[in-house]
Amino acid sequence: MPEEKVRRAAAKDKREGKSPSTQAGEYVREEIEHIRQGKHGARSTRQAIAIGLSKARRDGVKLPPGKSASKAVRKRAASDEAAASQHAKPAAKRSRATLGALKKEGTQAASRSALSAQARRSAAKRSADARSAAAKKAARTKGVSGRSAAAKKAARTRQRRGGDEVGRRAARRVTRSSPDPAAPRTACRRA
Repeated sequence: MPEEKVRRAAAKDKREGKSPSTQAGEYVREEIEHIRQGKHGARSTRQAIAIGLSKARRDGVKLPPGKSASKAVRKRAASDEAAASQHAKPAAKRSRATLGALKKEGTQAASRSALSAQARRSAAKRSADARSAAAKKAARTKGVSGRSAAAKKAARTRQRRGGDEVGRRAARRVTRSSPDPAAPRTACRRA
């Protein structure tokens, strides 16, 4: 069962007009925390995310399956949504069996590297336009204080990495792509 603070956070996201996937993100985050705390494991990062999404749907988050979802995933999502309206208590024996199976799995699925790899794989499937639109929407829905906090965090990250890497990269691109036609061309040689 999801913890009360997770339900409150998801309800807050809904009130603020955030998308169902953002609301469901609270449940996924809780699942990742459970794995890190050692309450249970998961075979893969995708399984951990699927468990969180299932909990969100069962808790009433109106989250449709993805466009490229298989028939089995669609069926599972429909049964989760139906369970949200029934409010039936899950079978104790089945719950114990599920938890017992998950306890046998490892905790590597919730590591930073595994989550990072999953995020990269997921983003790679989306078009540049879709990623750009998502980033713009995130900036819009963040609010003034959220944008300010994000800017401060970015500044700290740049400082930690030794200066503004983005600015340096942009400067290198400009110097490479548009050389001054009046300047004499000299070849660089190693001494």
